[in-house]
Amino acid sequence: MNINLLDPKILIGLFLGAMLPFVFSSLSMRAVGRAAGDMVNEVRRQFREKPGILEGTERPDYAGCVAISTQGAQREMVVPSLLAVIAPILTGIIFGPFTVIALLAGALTSGFVLAIMMANAGGAWDNAKKFIEGGAHGGKGSDAHKAAVVGDTVGDPFKDTSGPSINILLKLMSMVSIVFVTTVIALNDLFIRIFS
Repeated sequence: MNINLLDPKILIGLFLGAMLPFVFSSLSMRAVGRAAGDMVNEVRRQFREKPGILEGTERPDYAGCVAISTQGAQREMVVPSLLAVIAPILTGIIFGPFTVIALLAGALTSGFVLAIMMANAGGAWDNAKKFIEGGAHGGKGSDAHKAAVVGDTVGDPFKDTSGPSINILLKLMSMVSIVFVTTVIALNDLFIRIFS
């Protein structure tokens, strides 16, 4: 059977696939924000309970911060990981294996471009902040520096989290599709018999 781009099932797969990297990236960006918020709350708690930290007379609880970071990363990436595993299987069961091929093609096409854009944009925001901190546009404390810090707040997760993790999304979806292809075909046949 040939894959026809005019087939509605193929178009559904292409559009779903093109959407997945954006959904995955938004989930990972929100995860970074929540984990950072937990870290800020922990640091504030330590400053309240141990005022000597600011004076250098008490040591902060580094292990607590590391634990929050590790647990937050693991907890927050459950939903994005499940998205990468469930999407190809569910698409295949409902629409068939050719829709999964289109899903992978759409995800690869939009995911590659999105990953490159995120890496470049995140690096540009980071470099802009460093440039301003070097004395350009008023240096530290200026309005330009404040704006650059806000930009770098988005830029760091772009270049360090969401951009690189799209590669993992694409690989994981491809591997899941290959491993479960026979199961997906059998369940798709069953799905068609039940709902036709």
